Amino acid sequence: MAAPDQTDFFAAETPAPDWPAAAQRAHQPLAARMRPRRLSEVVGQDHLLKPGSLLPRLVAQNRFGSLLFYGPPGCGKTSIAEAIAHETKSRFVRVNAVMSNVAELREILAAARRSPAAGTILFIDELHRFNKSQQDLLLPDVEEGTVRLIGATTHNPGFYVNPPLLSRSHLFRLEPLPAAAVAGVLRAALADAERGLGARRVTADDKLLADLAVLCDGDLRRALNALEVLVLGLPEGAVLTPADLEVFARERRIRYDANEDEHYDTISAFIKSCRGSDPDAAMYWLAKMLAGGEDPRFIARRLVILASEDVGLADPQALPLTVAAHHACDFIGLPEAELTLAHATLYIATAPKSNSATLALGEAHRVLKEAPVQPVPLPLRDKSGAASKQNQHGKGYRYSHDFPENISGQDYLEKPLTLYTPKTAGWEAKIAERLARWRELKAQVRSPKV
Repeated sequence: MAAPDQTDFFAAETPAPDWPAAAQRAHQPLAARMRPRRLSEVVGQDHLLKPGSLLPRLVAQNRFGSLLFYGPPGCGKTSIAEAIAHETKSRFVRVNAVMSNVAELREILAAARRSPAAGTILFIDELHRFNKSQQDLLLPDVEEGTVRLIGATTHNPGFYVNPPLLSRSHLFRLEPLPAAAVAGVLRAALADAERGLGARRVTADDKLLADLAVLCDGDLRRALNALEVLVLGLPEGAVLTPADLEVFARERRIRYDANEDEHYDTISAFIKSCRGSDPDAAMYWLAKMLAGGEDPRFIARRLVILASEDVGLADPQALPLTVAAHHACDFIGLPEAELTLAHATLYIATAPKSNSATLALGEAHRVLKEAPVQPVPLPLRDKSGAASKQNQHGKGYRYSHDFPENISGQDYLEKPLTLYTPKTAGWEAKIAERLARWRELKAQVRSPKV
C-alpha cells in the first residue's frame, strides 16, 4: 500500500538528497507545476472566491470546519484545497479514495490525534468512491475537530456522501471554467520559465489558445496537459499553428459519464427542450448524448414517455411513431439508429403539446386516495354466471349503439366526476368540441319528454 501524500506546510520543502527540487518540478506534469499556490491565484470560480465571499473569509480567519467541493474534473477542487492548507499553514494529508482503505484511514486519523497542534487537513480526492463504512469512520474525528476534512467529488454529494458526514460539512459547488479563464492560464504557462514552458520559447496567438480552451470544455487540467504535449512535440522557439491543434481536435471526447450527473442532467435538458418545443436545443442535447456513448434505447424510451406525457391527445400519432423508433433502434443499431432518433426527436419537439392525460391520471389517483372508493354501478357489473344474474347484475344497462351518436345518457359512476379536461392544441381541440356535443346530447336524452 502506498503511503498517503502528506505535506507539512510548517516545514520548508526540502528535496530528496539525490533528486534536486528543480528536477522534481520538471518531472511533474505541467498541470501540477502550474497549480495555484494561493486562493487569489485560482481562476474561474469568482462566485466562491471573490473578495468578501464566505470561503476566503473563513480561510483568512482559519475558522472553517469540514468542506466539500463538488464540480467537474479540472475545475480547481484540489488546487483550492492545497491553497487553503498553504495559507493556514496546516499539515496536509492527501488521500485518493480509489487507492485508500480502512487501515490507511485509521493510521492517518491516529497520527492526527497524536499531533493536534499541527491542524491536520485531510484531503480526500474522489470522496464518492468511499463506501459507507469508510465515510462513517471519519465521523468521530471530524466531529471532534481532530482533522478538518476537505472532500472533492465530481458526483452529487446528496447521492454519494452519507447524510451524517454531509451535515457536518459546508458544501461548495464549483463550475466548469470559462474558456477565457483557461486561455489565460495557458498563456501564462507558455511564458513562465520557472514552472511552465517558457524555457522552450514556443509561442501561440490568442485565438489558438482560445480554441484549445474551448475544446477542453472547462477542464483546466486537460487543457494544460494538451498544451504540454503540443509544445513538447515542437522544436524550441517554434510557433503553435492551427494544424498542430487539429490532431488534438480530432481526438476530442465529450465529457459524459453514463449513470452519473452528466447523464441525468443531459437527458433532463433533452426532455425539457422537447417539451418546450425547441427542436434546435433538443437536437443539440441528442447529439451530445450520442457522442458521449449513451444507449440509444434509453433515449428512445424517453421519447415514448414524452409522446404520452407531453404530446398526448394533441397528436395521437406521436405514440406509435416513438414506439416504432424504439423498435427500430433495437434492430438497426448505431450509427444508423441516430437518424431514427433524430426523426422522432424532431417530431416530438415540433408536435402540439397536451399533458391532459397526465393531469387526468393524477386527478383520478387523487380522488381514489382522498374520497371513498365508489362501487361499480349495478347496470355496469358483469352478468356472467347464475349468481350475478340472480343479483340482477347488468340490469338497466343501456347499449350505447342503440342511441344516436352512441350517447345513451347513462352515468358510468355513482357520483359523476370531472377528471379529464381537454386542451385546445392540435387534434385535442376536436375532442373538446366532441365532448361538448355529447354533453348536450346526454342532457337531451335525460330530459323529460313533453
